[in-house]
Amino acid sequence: MERRYRLQKNRAFQYVYRKGHSVACRDLVLLFARSKELRVGFSVSKKVGKAVVRNKVKRRLRECFRPWLGDVKTGLYVIVARPSAAQAAFRDLQRDVRYLLKKQDALKSPQEPEGKSAP
Repeated sequence: MERRYRLQKNRAFQYVYRKGHSVACRDLVLLFARSKELRVGFSVSKKVGKAVVRNKVKRRLRECFRPWLGDVKTGLYVIVARPSAAQAAFRDLQRDVRYLLKKQDALKSPQEPEGKSAP
């Protein structure tokens, strides 16, 4: 995933934690806050594992979210990994990310072309 889409500042994470709406599943939690730009951050705590495991989970999550970059609405997204995410298979994480995006209603509707408004 390109750096321009990454949420990096602690202040931005704190904003999403305060103002965002969350949806959850077994391995992941997705928080979403409205914004004019698309930014995605990943939070993996020490409860998940040591540094090597945490970095592996973050790499997997970035790769799971990357195909959806063109299809999600603009806003600030934070994906929080639960400890069970360390043992989850890559396909399970992909399925969970897709499920959370649909549950959050973060995907653009296919019949709504960009730049055009409804009558």
